Amino acid sequence: MDVSRSPDTVSPAADTSGSAVIEVRALTRRFGSFVAVDRVSFGVGRGEVFGLIGANGAGKSTVIRMLTTLLPVTSGGATVAGYDLVRNPGEVRRHIGYVPQLMSADGDLTATENLLLSARLYGIPFREIRSRIEQTLAAMDLAPFAHRLVKAFSGGMIRRLEIAQGLLHCPAILFLDEPTVGLDPAARHAVLGRLAKLRAETATTILLTSHYMEEIEELCDRVGVLREGKLVAVASPAELKARVGPAATLDDVFAALAGEEAKSPEIQAYRDVRLSRRAARSHG
Repeated sequence: MDVSRSPDTVSPAADTSGSAVIEVRALTRRFGSFVAVDRVSFGVGRGEVFGLIGANGAGKSTVIRMLTTLLPVTSGGATVAGYDLVRNPGEVRRHIGYVPQLMSADGDLTATENLLLSARLYGIPFREIRSRIEQTLAAMDLAPFAHRLVKAFSGGMIRRLEIAQGLLHCPAILFLDEPTVGLDPAARHAVLGRLAKLRAETATTILLTSHYMEEIEELCDRVGVLREGKLVAVASPAELKARVGPAATLDDVFAALAGEEAKSPEIQAYRDVRLSRRAARSHG
């Protein structure tokens, strides 16, 4: 398998008739002589859940920080929610929600007080703030805890509150940078359940990063694989697995396209034997 080829063409469902709400064109970010993101291009369709996977340092968070206007672009560009990332950063920010890796909720405030701050930051009209907060807390199963200090919340509850903050202004696009990092299995399950419900009930476009391949498979319509700043593949989870082998999992895809196996012919050969034996066992 040649893992160095260009990424797959963006699927028609995600990139025709003006349906793409994120269009990334040769997006590049350098830190001095180091190229963190190298001419990355892809599109995300309206209502699609698009995942970015890659090893630590592959450029996932850097891509998200550029697309959310938190980090300047070195070259290339993108259109987000119909607005040019470089020329109209203010409009981009008005149409997106962003949940970073690190905790952003204030533990010394209640859930409602955190959302009040978000409402003011997003410029939500005063007459709508109360109903928006109530609706968003209910959507994240946090209504009973509206007036409890956040420092008394579990990790999963805090993450759901942070997602609520990102959704309060009804953005067209929600960016999630490792939304379940550091959570225990029960908390991860709760957060994933709310995201799955959000996906089923709204037209919100979601771009997320994760190291958990099971949640990528559960949530994402398509996946982009980053390796050393380059986008090496874009396809559905099923298509990526089929490319690696008949019995491949997304963990195998990660290892083959994004991890150390991508650099080592010996490890690739070992992987091929492992997949062949797994396929033989599954077929008796």
